[in-house]
Amino acid sequence: MLQEINITDEDILYSEKILLPEGKTFDDERKEFIRNFNTLDLQAVPGSGKTTTLLAKLLILENKLPFSDGAGVLVLSHTNAAIDEIKHKIQKHCPKLFSYPNFIGTIQSFVDEFLAIPFYSSKFKKKPIRIDSEIFDEIASSYFHNLPNSGARNWLYQQHDPENFFKNLRFDVNLNLLKGMNGEVCLRRQNDSPTYKTFTTIKTNILKSGFLNYDDAYFLAERYLIQFPEIKNILQKRFSYVFVDEMQDMDTHQYDLLEKLFFDEGNSISNFQRIGDKNQAIYNSVKVNEIWNDRQEILRLSGSQRLSKVIADIVCGFALHTDVDFEIVGLNECGIKPHILVFENSSIKDIIPHFTQLVKNFKEDGSLIDFDKYPTKVVAWNTEWKTQTEKDNIAKLRLVDYYNTFKKNKQKPKQDYNCLKSYLLFYDKNKLTLEPIRKNILNAFLKILRLENINNEDGRTFTKKKLIDFIKQKDFAFHEQFSLNIYNWSIVIIKGKINEIWDEIKGYIPVFLSVFPDAQISSSSNFISTDVEDILIENIEEPETTNIYKEGELEIEVTSVHAVKGQTHCATLYLESFFDRGYGNYESERLRNQFLGTQTISQTLAFVPNSHDKIIQSAKMAYVGFSRPTNFLCVAVHKDRFNSRLSDIDRNKWEVIEI
Repeated sequence: MLQEINITDEDILYSEKILLPEGKTFDDERKEFIRNFNTLDLQAVPGSGKTTTLLAKLLILENKLPFSDGAGVLVLSHTNAAIDEIKHKIQKHCPKLFSYPNFIGTIQSFVDEFLAIPFYSSKFKKKPIRIDSEIFDEIASSYFHNLPNSGARNWLYQQHDPENFFKNLRFDVNLNLLKGMNGEVCLRRQNDSPTYKTFTTIKTNILKSGFLNYDDAYFLAERYLIQFPEIKNILQKRFSYVFVDEMQDMDTHQYDLLEKLFFDEGNSISNFQRIGDKNQAIYNSVKVNEIWNDRQEILRLSGSQRLSKVIADIVCGFALHTDVDFEIVGLNECGIKPHILVFENSSIKDIIPHFTQLVKNFKEDGSLIDFDKYPTKVVAWNTEWKTQTEKDNIAKLRLVDYYNTFKKNKQKPKQDYNCLKSYLLFYDKNKLTLEPIRKNILNAFLKILRLENINNEDGRTFTKKKLIDFIKQKDFAFHEQFSLNIYNWSIVIIKGKINEIWDEIKGYIPVFLSVFPDAQISSSSNFISTDVEDILIENIEEPETTNIYKEGELEIEVTSVHAVKGQTHCATLYLESFFDRGYGNYESERLRNQFLGTQTISQTLAFVPNSHDKIIQSAKMAYVGFSRPTNFLCVAVHKDRFNSRLSDIDRNKWEVIEI
């Protein structure tokens, strides 16, 4: 039986003192959620402080721990950034909550620790080496290139982009092969064809090697629950209270697994609370098919501390999920009317400067009350073009057409790269230590060993720790020199002398391989010698500069809507962008009725069912993009589309300016 939790006024006052500015308190909406521990959904509008409200509940729970039955609390979110925010704000106040039997982490880390790794260990009698999509893709690619001429190879080459298709082959719970984790079945187990057998063998061999794709963890989790169904009951007993933040960002397989574990068709002994905003489900890809089905009990946070009334009224019209109880109450006191900047082909480069001048004007007259508190940004849904032909088409506009120096694919630190030099270039520069560089150099040596098929004594690929231990046991003096080399290389890399260290490491690799019997450079030759293409060192050192528009002391980031989800801005310029053909190509076309305030999204979908997907995708992007600013929302629309679609717009709600 669940321990009853009673929340007193003193409990709430305690959380307010930690989380809220002096003099601020939680309103009745938030207090209702803080006090409620039933299985329910919390639907929260943009800027409503849903995560802060969840943190208040967790702070109070800390003082109720440990529970008498020994159970714990489970807190999950979709990204490491979200978990880091939780840790940053409350971990120092919650030593019990951040220790056994409780668990606070991402959905991936939860699945890995409690389901995938235990099942893998029981199945293969060893732990996986790494759960990482980059390394998995490397290994899958080697299998792809080594496929003999066969029916399986011929089948693959009938697919679009066969190598990536091969990497994306996944098992479902019934051992069918899918096109991606949530994709359609491409090869059924019942067919028992030679092609199916070939790919099944390859997938199984990669699993046995100890390298798992992130998606494989969910496959293993499902198999675990089938073979050991009592695991579900054990997890429910372990976690009395389950809180999932940003629930709308979960993919189908993540959603289904959480439902199976902790809702259990209404039979779970855990209390399971899902927190989020259905209207903001854009993470990674825009989800057209909704998977979040409402609970019987729904609480709402309708008051937005971020949005002003005039912006909230606009945003509300772009919401996909509305009912009689849905509303967005803008609580921010700023009253700047949202603007539409109408431009022509000849004035497209003047949009951002004009927006910048408006920001300056509102700052000078005191209207931008949050100017010093939050940044100003320019956003668009679609950012770059894949072909020069598309880029040259003046009828098609994306972010790069408004701001020519925009670069989307700035290199970010990864676990795995295709050439040695990349390991030296792309380390985490936010950490003020040598450790990120040291890890990258070691990962580069590990990649060379994998390419040369050099394994440790038990036949498994080396990890960083096992490599260091192996070298230390083999030749302690060599180990000391190896460690010193990595330290010296890291120091010089910090100074930006990448080519110098690249040459040194290339010269050292034969020495490194001499520790391993009969090892020599063979399959790793291209990896070692290939340069990084199309990357300028000066741009790597300061990658952010190309996407910052500067005018005087004002700096405005130019970026994608996906990149700003969850952020709060003082002012936001939303640039309409081309997306596919169909019921209009731009937001101003697909969402014209919402701009005009004449229809809800659901009514529009009823009128144009064949364009259902594109309207939904556009509405979600506009909803997220329009709901970022506290003070000033600005939208850029081409004059031709404005005149044909939006000429009747309510100018009491929108200020229209022609550039």
